[in-house]
Amino acid sequence: MKLIGSTTSPYVRRIRLLLDDEPYEFINLNIYGEGRDELRRNNPTLKIPVLIDDGQEIYDSRTIARYLLENQNREPLTWDQENQLTLIDGANDSAVIMLLSERSGIDTGQDAMFYNLQRERIMTTLRTLSAMVDEGQFEPWNYPAICLYCLVDWLDFRDLVDFTGVESLVAFRDRHRQAPQAAETDPREA
Repeated sequence: MKLIGSTTSPYVRRIRLLLDDEPYEFINLNIYGEGRDELRRNNPTLKIPVLIDDGQEIYDSRTIARYLLENQNREPLTWDQENQLTLIDGANDSAVIMLLSERSGIDTGQDAMFYNLQRERIMTTLRTLSAMVDEGQFEPWNYPAICLYCLVDWLDFRDLVDFTGVESLVAFRDRHRQAPQAAETDPREA
């Protein structure tokens, strides 16, 4: 098995954590530099991660997770867990847009509908996820919990949000810092 991605991507990190003890080769790319051609050869959407297993190429972290859960004979995700992932992915996608916009020299703090919507989506979603954490919905260390961990840690790593009012998310992240592979996949160590 080969996983193509970047050490700083929260989407790649969640797959690395899900792979846990599985043997695989990790191809770390700079997808905005010299790794762009390699990415182009392996995924026409130019997104990471990409999993290659026995000649099968699988794009997108959610599809990769479904493939791995099935191949590891784990329980499939419930509809509630799918909804949790939709929330996590929505906030993560908006945060990536904000980061890439800032790196492109765009003032994301401006009063523009597009950026206002991204900020609103992120904070509304984080408040919902925080309430779910408070209710114990992310107690088992499973794929949705892994994804939440990666989101919160990445938002903190990139300093993209103020966690005031959603401190339970930071507490959740801190409780799971000792999870298998968490330290080895920390984007700060990239």
